[in-house]
Amino acid sequence: MRLTTLVGAAVMLSACGLNPLGDAKNAASGYDPDADVTLTWWTGQTTESEDKAERLAAEYHSLHPNVTIKTSAGATLTDDLLTKLSAAFTAGTYPDISYAYGSWAGELADSGRTQDLSDYVLQPSFGWSDFPESARQTATTIDGKVIGVPALVDNLALIYNKSMFDDAQLPYPTDDWSWEDFRAAAKTLSDPANDRYGTAYSVAGTEDTTWHLWPLLWQHGGDILRGKIPSFNSPAGVAALETLRVMAVDDKSMYLDQTDEKYSPLFWSGHIGMIMSGPWELLQIANANLDYGVTRLPGYRGDHQTVSGPDLWVLFNHRDPNRAGASRDFIKWLTSKDVDARFNLALGNLPLRSSEKDTLDFTAYVGEYPGGKAFFDNLANAKKSRPTLAGYSEMSRHVGAAIAKVLQGKADPDVALEQAATESSDAFR
Repeated sequence: MRLTTLVGAAVMLSACGLNPLGDAKNAASGYDPDADVTLTWWTGQTTESEDKAERLAAEYHSLHPNVTIKTSAGATLTDDLLTKLSAAFTAGTYPDISYAYGSWAGELADSGRTQDLSDYVLQPSFGWSDFPESARQTATTIDGKVIGVPALVDNLALIYNKSMFDDAQLPYPTDDWSWEDFRAAAKTLSDPANDRYGTAYSVAGTEDTTWHLWPLLWQHGGDILRGKIPSFNSPAGVAALETLRVMAVDDKSMYLDQTDEKYSPLFWSGHIGMIMSGPWELLQIANANLDYGVTRLPGYRGDHQTVSGPDLWVLFNHRDPNRAGASRDFIKWLTSKDVDARFNLALGNLPLRSSEKDTLDFTAYVGEYPGGKAFFDNLANAKKSRPTLAGYSEMSRHVGAAIAKVLQGKADPDVALEQAATESSDAFR
């Protein structure tokens, strides 16, 4: 989903990592499944999904009467959860389970408060390989600790307005499109004088700005980091950013969104022909009654890699094996094939597990959101993930600022990315 960068909270979380709470991998050692336990679950959900979460918590309690689960959204906005978690670590009031954006995973792992589920998820009954690889990577730190379980999976694909293509007498995008094809179509679709653009990009400098660059970087053979050293400023990164610059500056076919919040509504209302976005758009598109299509991202030399922004259920350690064990059991149940189909699919999200494609719930989901099948299939193109490493949020802020400068014609790609790499060099020490 759309992600923000909360650097101040990240710094506080990293400071918490100086006092880890015992053996995170064996946090559930001695767990008694019959012991009376009360768990706190920060769901990070909207009102509608919070109601579903409460019902699922009650259902689990009916199956396990000794386990009481207290649900709370955790914060008014999911974006605020990282700040609230940081404060709760200091006060000792943090939950047993919390929703978390994947971009926070490195900071949360560095807090020293998370469980390490690396052995638990490999138990055959858990079905770890049933989750998309990119989501498993996000839940796993660079030293192999698994701090949570995927809560939501997604990816970036190309969504296009069929009516705008019809009006311009252009053929619809295909899964085989190159970036040259994309650029040509965007230029033809654009009429800035009448507020019509071929495509759009966020220049707010947030994670929404940053993560849209990563697919192009990977397609050109680049990496975000080499170890703990920024490498996005490589020739591959410069070429990736230049791909976007020519559309924004030379062609003026790219609407530049200063807020992160405008380009989607402009697409829904027929002012933008194509956006690189995720399955969360489908509900709003359905409400707008827009005739649309979804393909995988344009590719470079046949490589159509995308990026996934999975969110996590992060499990925390309270030095209580019964709370640790019960939280593991609950999340295993919540993310099981049958229960997830009633939670994520019912909310219009992609299924967490590949095995859900054979369920009646998935058939109903695709019927309601026709683009959902394309997004589900596109998970196979999410071959890499953003690094689960403390410091990613700080680096993202610098990269986002560099992208914004370039797309607004204020800097060249090589200079801007080199500056961002220099500014990010201390983030991972």
